[in-house]
Formats: sequence, structure tokens, C-alpha cells
Amino acid sequence: MNAQTPSSSDNSAAPLSYEQAGVNYDLIDPLKVSAQRAAAATAQHVAAHGFAEVAASRGESAYVVDVGPFYIASIVECLGSKALVADEMAQLTGRSFYQGIAQDTIAMAVNDLITVGATPLVVQAYWAAGGSDWFSDAQRAQALVAGWKAACDTCGVAWGGGETPALAGIVEAGRIDLAASCTGLINPKERLSVGDKMAAGDAIVLLASSGIHANGLSLARKLTERLPQGYLTPLASGQTYGEALLAPTTLYSPVTEALYKAGITPHYCANITGHGWRKLLRHPARFTYRIHSVPAVPEVLKFIAQHAGHDDREAYSTLNMGAGFALFVRAEDAQRTVEIAQAQGIPALVAGSVEEGEKQLLIEPLSIRFGDDDLQLR
Repeated sequence: MNAQTPSSSDNSAAPLSYEQAGVNYDLIDPLKVSAQRAAAATAQHVAAHGFAEVAASRGESAYVVDVGPFYIASIVECLGSKALVADEMAQLTGRSFYQGIAQDTIAMAVNDLITVGATPLVVQAYWAAGGSDWFSDAQRAQALVAGWKAACDTCGVAWGGGETPALAGIVEAGRIDLAASCTGLINPKERLSVGDKMAAGDAIVLLASSGIHANGLSLARKLTERLPQGYLTPLASGQTYGEALLAPTTLYSPVTEALYKAGITPHYCANITGHGWRKLLRHPARFTYRIHSVPAVPEVLKFIAQHAGHDDREAYSTLNMGAGFALFVRAEDAQRTVEIAQAQGIPALVAGSVEEGEKQLLIEPLSIRFGDDDLQLR
């Protein structure tokens, strides 16, 4: 994974912001914080059953409850707008991309769940269509089913069931809103990973992404308005822009499970989704995260950064830029962590380290700094 950086701008047009694409985290994040504060007041209901929440999991990617001999973790996540790209590409090519879309949806939930050290146990599906006729396309529907099962098999998780409402008037006709919830176990309890063990000297290992994954698609879709051939615009590799966007999101649970079997327990994990690399600042502790090596940037992400007119700082604050998941491990476990990930077919590299000091992320090869005020999720 050698360092590559996107072109800093596309001089043919003004920069295209994520806000222009319809997503403004300055408006969304305050609601998240408000909801988390209200939710914290409901912890007493868990206590009424003789259990206890793990308070440190609030604000993390999954919620954890102590039920005695082990912990239970849970998460719900939606796919977002990636299905719209699949629908447009189906019209342009006659191909169904819903097997990959199913994997994307499960990855959104599973990759969040495993950040706290959980083994995924059960997945539930939520497939809300704009009308019953969505399900009449047998090829598309069966691709969704097949992809969902295949992703469950990859993660070793049971598909418990789900909900398939037809929501005319809420979901646009001909479209579908996909989401998944996932429940897992942290057993033994020593696998819990909420950052309380993270310390100066820990190494930061980055696991490669397969492309855009399922975050940043609003921006990617808006960008097609600037491309003469839209989704069929060829990239340098010969693959079309639409095909590259639809590369399925990497499932990282095989790596975390293999790490446990090898005796390596991460001190913290971050699923690099919305907010890009700023997610490395997610934990509230005050550390400096110094990055000395960056992974190769997937072709489609370099293309987006260039044609959206994004400089490196904007690109890394929005997109995963080649790093889909971060593991914070003991320095002596870092290289072994890389080897275990690669044995699972996922490229990885030791990218940096945790240091005492101001809360900030320093991406030294690109001269980028993100501070505490660049990510407000709690």
C-alpha cells in the first residue's frame, strides 16, 4: 500500500461541496448529540432488569450492555443512497448490482458492531420499497436475497428475519430504502474495545477499503452532472465510473475474528465511514494520532477528488481515501495484525502511532491536520 494522493483540483469548475450534494453534517451532528443525551437518560430501564449499560459505549459505533457473563452489542445502520447508483446503472447496462448492494448494507451494520470487540451473531433486514411492484423484478429481488445471504455467510452471522414494507408516498416509487440491524456478543468480556485501554505508544493499523464503500455517495452522484458520459464515464483502468462506485463494501469481521483467535485484542477500532479520516478522532481521550504512511487511494476516489475540485484536506475529511477501518493495537502486535489482515485477503499497513499531547490527527505525508473541533459526535 504505497502513498498516493489525489489531484488537488479540477480547474474546469468550482469545487463541489458535500453540502451542495445535500449532506450538511453541521446540521445533522447536533441532532445526533441531542439524541445521545436524551438516550443516556434511558439507561435506568436496563438497570431495572438487573443489567447495566457500558457507559463508555455511548457515542461509539455500537451500544453495549453488560448481562453478566458477557456483553451484548447492537447497532442499526442504513445503506444510504448507493442503491440509486445501482438503479441508474441497471437502466444503462441492463445488469443488476443488488448482490453487491446487499453486502454494502450488511457491512454498514457489521463493520460498526465489531468496533467494540463484538462477534456478529444475528442480522435483521429492513427493505422498504416505494411500492409493491419493486418486488416484481425477480432478478433484482433474488440478487438482493443472494447477496444478503452471502454476506451473512462471510461474517458467520445468522439472518434472523426482517421487514419488507411497501411505503408509497414515503419512499419514492421504484426505489428502495435498505437498512440492517445487528446484534453481537463480546465473549469473553476482555474483548471489549471502547478505548479505555488505548495508550500512547499504540500503533495505528489501517485496513484497505475496496472503494467508496457506502459513504459519500450523495457527492458521487451529484458529480455525474459534471461528467459528459455520467456514470458511463470511463476511468483510466477502463472501468466505468458507475461500476467503480458499486464495488461492494469490504466486510472486516473476518479480520477482527482472526485477530482474536491469534490472541490480539485491539485497544480501539474506528470504522472509517462518514466524516472520512476525522473518524480517527472519535474517542474522547486526548491523544495525538500521528500518521506517517497513507494507503493507496482507490482510482474512483482519486477521480472524485479531482473532478469535485477537492484538495487533500477536503478529500480526507469526507471520503475513506483507501482506509476503511482502523485498529489501534499494541506496537508489538502491529506487524502481526497486518499479516493477519492480509491472510484474510485485506491489504493493511502500519500507518502511525498514538502519542500523548493535544487531541489532533496529523497526516504527515499530506501535511493535513484535523483538530478536536473537526469532529463533534458526542
